[in-house]
Amino acid sequence: MEQQSSASKETRVVVDFLRGSKSSIKPHVGVLNGKRVEYFKGSKATAALLSPAYAKLKGAPPVANEEEANKLLHGIIPYAFFLRADKGPKTKEGGRVLQINTMQMFQPELYYVWLYEGSQLGVKLAGLGMVAVMLAGVMFPLWPPIMRQGVWYLSIGALGLIGLFIAIAIFRLIFYVITIVVARPGIWIFPNLFEDVGFVDSFKPLWAWDIPPPPKKKKTLSIAVDASHGTTQAKRQAVANLPGIGPVASPQMNATPQAVAATPTTANAPSVTPSNSDANGGFGAQQQQPPLSASANQQQYDKLDELD
Repeated sequence: MEQQSSASKETRVVVDFLRGSKSSIKPHVGVLNGKRVEYFKGSKATAALLSPAYAKLKGAPPVANEEEANKLLHGIIPYAFFLRADKGPKTKEGGRVLQINTMQMFQPELYYVWLYEGSQLGVKLAGLGMVAVMLAGVMFPLWPPIMRQGVWYLSIGALGLIGLFIAIAIFRLIFYVITIVVARPGIWIFPNLFEDVGFVDSFKPLWAWDIPPPPKKKKTLSIAVDASHGTTQAKRQAVANLPGIGPVASPQMNATPQAVAATPTTANAPSVTPSNSDANGGFGAQQQQPPLSASANQQQYDKLDELD
C-alpha cells in the first residue's frame, strides 16, 4: 500500500514489534472480503507498548503511560497497517466476519484488523533454504567422496542417538517395575523424559519416587451444604420476624400435636377494649402475659383427660 510505504522508520519499528512474537499479542482469525485475516483487540496493543520488551526496543519512540500508548497507536492508523473493524457473526470455519468501520480511531475496547503481513525476510530465507536442501539431495551422487562419507557418519550418529533414547526408555521401565516390588512406590529414572519440557530439562532430575500428585479437593458438595444451611437459617429468621411470632424455643420443637393444639392463639382471642377489660377482670393484662410452655400445656391436657 502507498500509505504503508510513506511511514517513518520509527513507525515501522513499532508496527514490526506489534506484528512479531515479542509483543505477546495473540491474534484472532477472521474473514474480511472473503479472505482470512488476523485481528486483535486494542487493549492488547496498549499493553504491549507498556511491556518491558518494548522498553528495550531500539529506535522506537518512548511510551511512559497508557495515554501516550493510545496516542501513538492512533497515529499509526493513517498508514493503514491496521484498521478498525466491526465483528460480525461466526462463519462455519470458526472465524468471525469482519467489516472495516468508516470511523477510524483507536480505543482499547475496539478491534483492529491487520493489513500488514510483517517482515518477509524470514519467510524468504526459509524458502531459499528449502530449495537448497532439495537440490542438494537430488545432486547427492555428484557430491565429492569426502562429503558423502561425512553424510554417512552423520546418519550413523543420528541413528545411534535414536537407539540410545529407545534403550533408555526400555531400561527405565524395567527398573521401575523392579523397584515397585522391592521399594514401593517405585523409582523413575529421568522422570521428565517424556514431559513437555526442554531437551536439557528432560534429563533433570536423575531419578525420583513415583509419588502421585495430591488429588484436588472437591468443593462442590461443601458449597452445596453451606448454601442449604444458609437457606434454612434465612427461612427461620424470616419466620421469626413475622408479626406476632417470636423466636421458636427448643422445648416446643418436641411438643406433642395435642399440646400444640391446646395452646391458645392470638387469632381466636377477643379484642381488648377499655370496657371489656374491666368487665372481665383485667383481661387485657392477662393477654400481655407470655404464652405457656409445652410442658404446661401438657399438664393442662392431662387434667382435662382426668375430668372426662
